Amino acid sequence: MTSQHETLDPSARGSAAPGRMDRRRLLQTTAALAAASLAPTAAFGRDFGRGHEPQRYPDPDIVVMDKRFKAKVGNTPIQRLFTGCLWAEGPAWNAQGRYLVWSDIPNNRQLRFIDDDNHISERFHFPSNEANGNTFDTEGRQLACQRTHVVRYEHDGSTTVLAEQAGGKQLNGPNDIIVHPNDKSIWFTDPGYGALGYYEGQRANTGSVQPYQKEAVYRLDPQSGQVTKVADEPFKPNGIAFSHDYKKVYVCDTGITHYPAAKNVIWSYDLDGTKLSNPKPFIDMALDGRSGFADGLRVDTDGNIWVGAGWVGEGYDGVHIFAPDGVRIGQIKLPEICANVCFGGAKRNRLFMTASQSLYAVYVETQGAHFC
Repeated sequence: MTSQHETLDPSARGSAAPGRMDRRRLLQTTAALAAASLAPTAAFGRDFGRGHEPQRYPDPDIVVMDKRFKAKVGNTPIQRLFTGCLWAEGPAWNAQGRYLVWSDIPNNRQLRFIDDDNHISERFHFPSNEANGNTFDTEGRQLACQRTHVVRYEHDGSTTVLAEQAGGKQLNGPNDIIVHPNDKSIWFTDPGYGALGYYEGQRANTGSVQPYQKEAVYRLDPQSGQVTKVADEPFKPNGIAFSHDYKKVYVCDTGITHYPAAKNVIWSYDLDGTKLSNPKPFIDMALDGRSGFADGLRVDTDGNIWVGAGWVGEGYDGVHIFAPDGVRIGQIKLPEICANVCFGGAKRNRLFMTASQSLYAVYVETQGAHFC
């Protein structure tokens, strides 16, 4: 048996004195703990809190595919501002109020994001008559594509129905909407999703999935209130936008949801006053052998087209950016299907993206060509 004296004898464990040996062990332990604190956080599963995970710059999900895509900012992240929707759609920016409004169609509500303090109003308009697309007119009044009508929210809080029929028949289900700043005319699409099922609307006829009439694009005259069909080439015209110089109109076609002959394309039209001409499939949404829907879109001051897209999966879903000649030049990858986009913020250089259950945003080095 070893005695206590033998255990503490320096000659039994080297030349260090007992006190010096204890200090050495203490220093070694302290150094090990310090090294552990500097180890990669992933190794220890450090919890930064939901929505606060660090992002290393540049954000790898903002992808430059062509040198003409100059809008990527190296030190900005894609941010998720809100989640909790069932199908987020129709983002529109109000410059005077500095807020964004968007729709959550199945939950029959419209939400508002306030820029100055990031506050979210979850029932900005409730019920919303299952509204989809939104915009603001030149007087700052919100226009909305409700399930059965196109409406305007007046400054006094009342609501005015602008359109509910076309050609003597009920509208199928207005979807997206824009305003021309010169003549104040309102242009909207009517693909009919609001009349095809119960989840986002009401079936047109019990047991049927047929729309009330042929899907089309319409122009609403602001003086007479007359609704005129201006195009019906897309199987299901969805998102709509003017080009940056107002010489063209772009329309997304999501007809493949119900028509086997449809293609995942964006149509281009020449704009001549009150009429559209020269219809042609302008952008093919195929990428690396996969093709998804082009749902909603906006245009920047350089004429580039920013398209909310998806229904393919990881690596495709998000925002696809095309040059004015229709060539894909960039991509913003999102973990959810992106339905629509708009530019906003104090400098109109923040891209807002409504994607399935969430609202995302990212700063870009360009500006929206239009104020909404």
